[in-house]
Amino acid sequence: MKNIALRIRYDGSRYHGWQRQKNEISVQQTLEQAIEKAVGERAHATGCGRTDAGVHALRYCANFKSGCRIPLDRLPLALNSYLPDDVAVLAACEVDERFNAIGSCIKKEYIYKIHNSNLRDPFLEKRACFFPQRLDVEAMNAAARAFEGTHDFAAVRSLGTETKTTVRTVHWCSAEREGDLITVRVCADGFLYNMCRAMVGTMVYASYGKLLPEEIPELLARGDRRLTGPTMPPQGLYLNRLWYDGPAGEMMRD
Repeated sequence: MKNIALRIRYDGSRYHGWQRQKNEISVQQTLEQAIEKAVGERAHATGCGRTDAGVHALRYCANFKSGCRIPLDRLPLALNSYLPDDVAVLAACEVDERFNAIGSCIKKEYIYKIHNSNLRDPFLEKRACFFPQRLDVEAMNAAARAFEGTHDFAAVRSLGTETKTTVRTVHWCSAEREGDLITVRVCADGFLYNMCRAMVGTMVYASYGKLLPEEIPELLARGDRRLTGPTMPPQGLYLNRLWYDGPAGEMMRD
């Protein structure tokens, strides 16, 4: 029995997130169906995290255990022949039997895209958050820096997923503008439910003075979700990079 890790990329627009749902289509269900057809046996795919409905992944890792006889360099082609056009397997490798896509992940980077223009772009409708009010990227960066480090992030998470602790370490957080597109990058050792989208919402609030960047440490200390910025819409969020040791780490770096 092999433990196989996959590098996946998907447009989450029509999916109800990664995790299998009773009455909604999910990326996990779609991938597991492709594995069953390609490999000839049922398998449970463990994902590197739950992405919400409408959220995308430029890099995503999942692993499954199987007696698969397809050579691993040909497995992506085999799986892609059964996957829809908005999900693709880009690489596969064999990993240690103890490897778990979520538990073995060292850190993750999300990016959030904001189309900051007073004119809509239909090609960005499902791939960036349309925000017509002019944003101050310098103020957003000042707010971003306040999130860096180890803090209790209960003030920027939504309820709904149980967790042992709300303390996380943010390795970096920044915003940059290129024309009308603002890209926020957040890397952490783990993310709470809606944490990244709430952090971006807080940065947006700081952009137009609804709160001050220097107030953020106190807001985090207070842990009151009502005092920080809104949860931004899902279509601007992308899981961008993942870090692992061993073969999976090599695969995800390519």
